[in-house]
Amino acid sequence: MRIVIAGGHGQIALRLERLLSAVGHEPVGLIRNPDQADDLRAAGAEPVVLDLESATPEMVAAVLQGADAAVFAAGAGAGSGAGRKDTVDRGAAVLFADGAERAGVRRYVVVSSMGADATHKGDEVFDAYLRAKGAADDDVRAREALDWTILRPGMLTNDAGKGLVRLEATTGRGPISRDDVAAVLAELLETPATAGLTLELIAGSSPVAVAVKAVAGE
Repeated sequence: MRIVIAGGHGQIALRLERLLSAVGHEPVGLIRNPDQADDLRAAGAEPVVLDLESATPEMVAAVLQGADAAVFAAGAGAGSGAGRKDTVDRGAAVLFADGAERAGVRRYVVVSSMGADATHKGDEVFDAYLRAKGAADDDVRAREALDWTILRPGMLTNDAGKGLVRLEATTGRGPISRDDVAAVLAELLETPATAGLTLELIAGSSPVAVAVKAVAGE
């Protein structure tokens, strides 16, 4: 499969690109900074420079043309203000979904956040982040042209992945390694029966493949 990943230089995205490339898929990572291209190539991904804060739906659709799946894994990142939470975590997610629809790419996987909610209260930057992610999730869920899956990980860590997770509609809060998030994303892409699901993810006791098959009803 040719899989286009928004936020291609992110910590989860780079892990996902390595996993996909290792099993013969063709990951394509979207980046804003051309200096990051070599990192993507080292992960086995094709780098494409495209700024989702300034691109048009037509530009995004052109990149997505011929892809089998799209993954939104972009984020404004630590240290950014509330304004960029809206332009990236919400606006870029909506734009990427627009591009997928125009390009006819049905499979669409979103890396969201536990607690994402468009009506979340609070004045801190993290509150704005949760509202932005929630609004983006709502937008994607309303799109009948996309076979979407929304993944909401718990507290992200850089611990080595154990391949043991808890993946359910509601898990309660808990940590999850970025390695294991990437592994779950790779498995979701291979499991179209997870379309239409919003899933929470924390560390647990089920092997990744087993956990994904369980939520897919397989």
